[in-house]
Amino acid sequence: METTDYQIGAKVEHPQFGVGVVTKKSLTTTRVFFLHKGDKDIANSFTGLKLIEDSHLPEGGDKGQISLSDLEKVFSGVLRRYADFPETVEIGDRWKKGILILRPGSDQLKAKEIPIDNFFKKIILIRDRLRVLEQRINSNERLGEEEKMNLQQYITRIYGSLTTFNVLFKHKEQYFVGEKGEV
Repeated sequence: METTDYQIGAKVEHPQFGVGVVTKKSLTTTRVFFLHKGDKDIANSFTGLKLIEDSHLPEGGDKGQISLSDLEKVFSGVLRRYADFPETVEIGDRWKKGILILRPGSDQLKAKEIPIDNFFKKIILIRDRLRVLEQRINSNERLGEEEKMNLQQYITRIYGSLTTFNVLFKHKEQYFVGEKGEV
């Protein structure tokens, strides 16, 4: 199915960018908002975009149309990316009031104790700054599409390196996500 066949509001899946929502149509492209990748213009001739059938649509909803909960996720994602809307990120209950102990290899040196909450806040700051960097790359008019894609892949690999810290998050949907097996 060509991209021109999708209506605004349709929920679609792209092989590289994941799940998104059609937000704009033109003669040559269809703009899709991807929660973790932002807005992407997809050529109407591209055949890799798949319509997603959503089983939890409200009564009377058409297949492929976005559900209310998905719409809320999209708008909160837009606010986070473009309006400096702070996302509330909670540390997992088991880590609250915990202490991170950094113990040197030598017994002659003293260990350093850091409250896990402080360490977690630093991890969140890194993620927020990576998102801003990602946004600036995607909106940069001087960079070509290939350069943007290369930088985006590099950022994705950084997210993959940070997946170790997912154990600290309370909610799974806030985890760092890497390449998921893409080469």
